[in-house]
Amino acid sequence: MEIIRNEKVAENTVELEFKVSAEEFENGISKVFRKANKEITVPGFRKGKAPRNVVEKMYGKEIFFNDAIDEILPQAYEDAVKESGVVVVARPELDITACSKEDGFTVKAILTTYPEVKLGQYKGLKAEKTSIPVTDEVVLGELEKLQERNARLVSVSDRAAELKDIANIDFEGFADGVAFEGGKGESFDLELGSGHFIPGFEDQIVGHNIGDEFDVNVTFPEVYQVEELAGKPAVFKTKINELKVKELPELDDEFAKDVSEFDTLEELKANIKEVKGEEADRAAELDVENKLIQQVIAGLEANIPEAMYEVKVDEMVSDFARRLEQQGLNLETYLQYTQMELDQFKKTFREQAEEHVKIRLALEAVVKAENIVASDEEYEEELMKAATAYNFPITELRNMLSAEDVKKDLAIQKAIDFIKENAEITNA
Repeated sequence: MEIIRNEKVAENTVELEFKVSAEEFENGISKVFRKANKEITVPGFRKGKAPRNVVEKMYGKEIFFNDAIDEILPQAYEDAVKESGVVVVARPELDITACSKEDGFTVKAILTTYPEVKLGQYKGLKAEKTSIPVTDEVVLGELEKLQERNARLVSVSDRAAELKDIANIDFEGFADGVAFEGGKGESFDLELGSGHFIPGFEDQIVGHNIGDEFDVNVTFPEVYQVEELAGKPAVFKTKINELKVKELPELDDEFAKDVSEFDTLEELKANIKEVKGEEADRAAELDVENKLIQQVIAGLEANIPEAMYEVKVDEMVSDFARRLEQQGLNLETYLQYTQMELDQFKKTFREQAEEHVKIRLALEAVVKAENIVASDEEYEEELMKAATAYNFPITELRNMLSAEDVKKDLAIQKAIDFIKENAEITNA
């Protein structure tokens, strides 16, 4: 690979022209021929046994050019960018401008480059730290959550249904007198007042007794995932099979023993207060970091290429899709459910993506200005933390993660620490 031209043609745009030699091109052609020849049939030869010159004579000497270029280009492009010293922030526009067996092939790449960044003030910033105290009410709220999680359901049969009851029901929905898909359920447990069903549905169960069969009349919301039902009235034929209530455990020492490693309720309360206090401290620290970083961003001067925002949006959409897959869903189904086109969905990430890009540029500029680096020891320590947190072999993590990328992220965190250490932080 040989670089022919490396020229800045506009702000954040470089034209890079490079050439792959005839020898490299020939090696690529030979490689793809060996792969493709297994499936090539030529009269007079067994399948896969025809010589290359015969195949090229029959199908044309350029038959393997495109596949050979596809084979060679990714590495050749990577090498050219590395040699050029250009920092690329988006996918390039690539054009093969010349190609022959005798001379190899030439590529013109239009590259979107890292913008020039000018930092404003990042030392001597001011921020107020607001710590939220852990009150008795907060502790009680956590205890009530524990009560809810450890509640048991008790059947009741001597009264009508009330809000907060768990009603076991059969139901079937009809619109215009016709049963609709997805509108039927049997032995379904519904907490009355939870708002899980169509507005008005749960309220109409209240007051009915076990064994009652009755109609529930509702109207679907104007915006509803099933278009043909949106805004339409419906009738649900409903029957109550059973009523249950949540019975909360008493808040006493026995409760503490059952739900924790503590012997008394007072010890459990003290632990909750300590844990919530640590959470409040972390939240306060993150709030300070955000206030300081926002000040750094405010002083940032950079003509950020649109492609950087687009790349970040695509990354965020891909992350969202992966999380959906972990829940057994996919992005296409999600978009159908929310009635959104992909481009419309991408726009919901735009503001957050711009914020991410600006933060990264600002902190990378601080890293550069202060010559901040992450050591090999810090890299190994970070790998060990990740391996422990995710119960993953450290040797596999080392193969999966780029040491350069991990060190860059560590340097970014060190830049945040530097900004905080050089700021004036007061307690509210």
